[in-house]
Amino acid sequence: MPSEPRIADLGEKKLIKRLLKRSRINSLFLNKFLDEHSVKSTSDDAALVDLGETYVVASSDMLMQSTHFPDEMTPHQIGKKIVTVNVSDVAAMGADTIGIIVSMGLPRDMLLSDFDEMVEGVLEACRDYDMALIGGDTNESRELTLCGTCIGFVEKYKVLMKCGAQPGDVVAVTGPLGLAAAGFEVLVRERSVRKIKSLDPDFRALVLKHALQPEARLKEGVLLADTGTLTSATDITDGLLSEIGEIMDASPGIGVTLYSEKIPVPEAVMEVGRLMDKDPLEMALSYGEDFELLLTIKKDNFKDLKDLEGLDLHEIGFVDSSGVIQMIDKYGKTEIITAKGYEHLH
Repeated sequence: MPSEPRIADLGEKKLIKRLLKRSRINSLFLNKFLDEHSVKSTSDDAALVDLGETYVVASSDMLMQSTHFPDEMTPHQIGKKIVTVNVSDVAAMGADTIGIIVSMGLPRDMLLSDFDEMVEGVLEACRDYDMALIGGDTNESRELTLCGTCIGFVEKYKVLMKCGAQPGDVVAVTGPLGLAAAGFEVLVRERSVRKIKSLDPDFRALVLKHALQPEARLKEGVLLADTGTLTSATDITDGLLSEIGEIMDASPGIGVTLYSEKIPVPEAVMEVGRLMDKDPLEMALSYGEDFELLLTIKKDNFKDLKDLEGLDLHEIGFVDSSGVIQMIDKYGKTEIITAKGYEHLH
């Protein structure tokens, strides 16, 4: 007799789609607070609540000690990260922040000094993103578990969503990719791979900073939304290819062609890859935790946008109508690649 299916058989993304297919929005709430974009946002980075000329933007993320916090991550860095991951989703919608609610599952033997340090990390991140800690809850848990709900706002005509990319659009990212992946490789394999000891100290500090102290691209998201030239956007948390897959799912029929030589892989990632026998391009494409924004932009507007002060945009490819992701290598050879990346419950 076949065994009953487990949630691990689906993985996080299919599980969420299964949940959304069964959910029903109360018609009274729908009429008062939700419009077409609001309904679509159930599959986006954050939810949109219609308040006339403005959307309230709400995102929620849960982080757990065993899967999200390396032993080397300090309580202060843990506190900052629960804020950053939630703000990143708000930034991907082009929204600015209001505040965050943080609920904490705490082990009873957690040191009070570690708790205080973690809370200071939460508060410091709130200051960094010009927002407030506005509520939360605490409970006992076997392992440290943090759940954040970030609230933001954006004018309706400025909102950014995963849907909307069109053939001919430029595909771009707001910064280098693979630094966090390289940092996690160093943390996990530093003791077992002797060659890593020869890594340049500046490179080591850079990749570890991106792994342990990520930053959300909030200012960039707001600035980009103000231009009105983006056709879609999301943040890169599960890997570039995975997020491109999300953009494609939101606009059925489109495909994306990438240029391997245009993927912004920093020298530090190249060096970590060399020392650890890892493909630097693979770290940039599939590992995630970069927290950069992935964008599609009207081709005619890209040059002006690239020159905009406060942005560091990298063109990495274009949207087409192939229905697949393709990579053109430095020799001009084209290969179809899979939309893969990090996924919980899989």
